[in-house]
Amino acid sequence: MSDDQRTLSPPSTGQGTPSSNRKEDREGIHFTPRRAMASFENLVAMANHQERLKEARKMVWRDKGQPVVELDTLEACLAHAMSGGLRSATLAFNIRASVNLILALIRIHRVPRDYRFAMIRHALFGSDTWRFAAMLGSFTSLYKFLINALPILVPAMHPRKKIDSALDDDDDELDLEAATSMEVPLEKRKGRLSLSKRAQEVLVRKRTRRWHAALAGSIAGGLAIMWETRSRRGVIAQQMFVRGLQGSYNAFTTKRGLRVPNGDVLVFSLACGQILYGFLLRPDTLPRSYTSWIGQAAKVPPECVRMNHDLVRDHVFNLKDLDQLVNSADITSLNKTKLLSLRSQFLNPVSTLASSSSKAAAAAAAYFPHYAPCSAVHPAISNCTSVPLDRFFAVFKWMLPIYGALHFVPAVLFKRKSFMQDPGRVLIKASVGSMRSSAFLGVFVVIYQALYCYKHNLHKTLTLLRTGGLPASLLTSPLTHLPQWVIDLLISKISFWIPGFAAGLALFVEEKRRRGELAMYVLPKGLESIWVMARGKGWVFRTGKWGEVILTALGMAMVMSTYQNDPQHLSGLVRRILYQFIGPN
Repeated sequence: MSDDQRTLSPPSTGQGTPSSNRKEDREGIHFTPRRAMASFENLVAMANHQERLKEARKMVWRDKGQPVVELDTLEACLAHAMSGGLRSATLAFNIRASVNLILALIRIHRVPRDYRFAMIRHALFGSDTWRFAAMLGSFTSLYKFLINALPILVPAMHPRKKIDSALDDDDDELDLEAATSMEVPLEKRKGRLSLSKRAQEVLVRKRTRRWHAALAGSIAGGLAIMWETRSRRGVIAQQMFVRGLQGSYNAFTTKRGLRVPNGDVLVFSLACGQILYGFLLRPDTLPRSYTSWIGQAAKVPPECVRMNHDLVRDHVFNLKDLDQLVNSADITSLNKTKLLSLRSQFLNPVSTLASSSSKAAAAAAAYFPHYAPCSAVHPAISNCTSVPLDRFFAVFKWMLPIYGALHFVPAVLFKRKSFMQDPGRVLIKASVGSMRSSAFLGVFVVIYQALYCYKHNLHKTLTLLRTGGLPASLLTSPLTHLPQWVIDLLISKISFWIPGFAAGLALFVEEKRRRGELAMYVLPKGLESIWVMARGKGWVFRTGKWGEVILTALGMAMVMSTYQNDPQHLSGLVRRILYQFIGPN
């Protein structure tokens, strides 16, 4: 035998004989080169390494189709809950730290060098990161323990063999390993799938009694939210509540065969009507950061917003706001003249009337707007008809980098396989999506500001026709008989809500799959504004410091009840997030 060959015989036990060994050689013992053997061992080592990497990756990111863990004792439920909570806390810590680090690196150039290390350290290990990790870790632990322990503690009096779920198969479940097509009746046969593929069909297969999931979700959510600061509890509670409403509404309407066409656009429009009403007339009902963002998006001077608020509610305004508008660098001469005339009329209404040369001029001079005039809304543009096009491109240009990041980053990072296969197609799709989203917000601003200018110009025209400030023609003479209270509906408080509702129709410009998410984004703000207004009028009770906890508990009760039984009624984003943190059970 040569040096580069070895027999693949089992190790000697001391019981064999030379003759028997020669007989085995003759009966089929094969010889394998040493290099082939080394290659085989390398393949085995690589396979083991890949398996260990796969198991390690599962600790960070949960694959689809993870099987349900069957737990029969409270000790097993507790151990399962603790391990799941630790995993969720670790995942939440890493996510929050990464986001904080990215935000810190974006603005680090504005910070002095001596404070940069402290800034990065706070971003990674600050209290916000620990609070976020503690919140999600404790929620996962409490929920996992309760959802698995409740069937043990409170067994069903009349257990049902099958609980309806949208992810159920039409057939009864079969033993994936033992069943074959020969053991299944002909009418129940279906294509054989691999275990992994079959497992993906039952992504969320831990079907429970609805009140089990609702109770577990409410207790876990109400206690976990207390880790967060008071300022963040409200935002989280609102989002969880509207997500619960979304899932419950979808489940209810699907079960009863109800369907509201373009319901996401309707919800968006209703919420926007309330939000823009609050922005102009009740800014105390919205977060200050949110009203600031709306003002930037609308490209309207903040002095104009304050003037409109004071004029509509109190029929007066602060002269400092008007003076700041008059002294702005980009104001046109015509708008400056109009604002100065308004200032004189506000300070000396009698002298303004006395200086009028005719009855028509006196009627025109007597008209005092109880709203911010158009010259204050767009001081850099004299003609209202030129505003829509200017506003559209201003908003489009402002939002394009923001929406570009939202479309390009996920397409490149989270869809890497598709990007590597066809980068051109992915980039074109992201570019179109970015421009479409930017156009959506541009159209939104155009609709509201166009209606704002139109209704106020119409109010002035109708009022002057009625009072004789404008000569009536054959076509306009019937309008002179309109009652003033009917004309004043154009500047009533409700008239600032209707343009917001109409502006919500701009959501049709956005891609259909994004409409639901945008509706769920604005709905909490609209509900918060309504709640604060109703609370001020004494129509609803005060919740005190426990309001966010109660709202979170209600929201998570609805969310988790839907997740465990009808997960397809939740949005894809919520469903995927819950699966990563909670899993099947």
